[in-house]
Amino acid sequence: MKGVLLVNLGSPDSTSPKDVKKYLDEFLMDPRVIDVPRWARILLVRGIILNTRPKQSAKAYQKIWWDEGSPLIVLSERLQKKVQEKVNVPVALAMRYGSMTLKKGLQELVDQGVTEVKTIPLYPQFAMATTETIDVKVDELVAAHFPQLKITRTPAFYHREDYIDVLSKSIGEYLEKIDYEHILFSYHGVPERHIRKSDITNGNCKMDGKCCFKMGSPQHEFCYRHQCEITTVNVAKKLKLKRGTYSTTFQSRLGFDPWLQPYTDRTIERMGKAGLKKLAVVTPAFVSDCLETLEEIAMEGEEIFHEVGGTDFTTIPCLNDRDDFAQVLANMVEEWRIVNTETAIA
Repeated sequence: MKGVLLVNLGSPDSTSPKDVKKYLDEFLMDPRVIDVPRWARILLVRGIILNTRPKQSAKAYQKIWWDEGSPLIVLSERLQKKVQEKVNVPVALAMRYGSMTLKKGLQELVDQGVTEVKTIPLYPQFAMATTETIDVKVDELVAAHFPQLKITRTPAFYHREDYIDVLSKSIGEYLEKIDYEHILFSYHGVPERHIRKSDITNGNCKMDGKCCFKMGSPQHEFCYRHQCEITTVNVAKKLKLKRGTYSTTFQSRLGFDPWLQPYTDRTIERMGKAGLKKLAVVTPAFVSDCLETLEEIAMEGEEIFHEVGGTDFTTIPCLNDRDDFAQVLANMVEEWRIVNTETAIA
């Protein structure tokens, strides 16, 4: 019997500093998030970050927390229910970090008689700190607790036609309602070394921005920067955006190592200082609105823009639990089901 496991990032159980600290410890101690030797990660995370950041992050979560709980969790649960209504196999939901564990999600499917699981990380673009860490953790759990399960991974879906159609439609609906001069496509940042570590050509990536726009290169299957840039290009084509009215940036950097550039916050500031008055921002690396979209962009980003003279700042929501996005995920499930059925018949 087949089943599907949708996986998102996760969230603290509450906005209390204690719960936020617990969540951040699990998240930041992941060697694929902060990829330094364990002793250095312990020193950085438990010796420095967790002594100051939990209180700050707790205040940020308090700003965006809903009555029902964490926006990311609530929206993911709504999405899971909609996908379940569209497919004929069990669909479970899990988080990479926090109390809604991957183990619980897999167990939920096993309890329903599932023996073949398709995991769908809710990240359109591949990154070692998102998709890869989910794949690795699932493999560990299967080896230790679910040896009977057969796992099928879902590749990055940033270039699927139905996904681009839905993403473009969701953005276009908002652009029709507002007067804007520029639209910023802000993606979650990653350290440059993550791109090099994911380079399957062993050093061919020059990080010069040129290769990112070439098509057909084998390393692009795991190149986060390429996948972000091409997402922007494809949406711009679909919406017929004029050159110069949109750009790609990266947000949420941590530490002092080089991260993907240009940085979102500095770009917002620069554009405001240059006289731009009306800015729209969309965050296509996220499918669910969360702390990074609701607080970092919609609140902090707007504050930066207004401080430097900007007047109109619009944050375009993520896909969240849109019916058409749920259908995109259902399409992935159906394609998998059909291929498996045809293989079995053959």
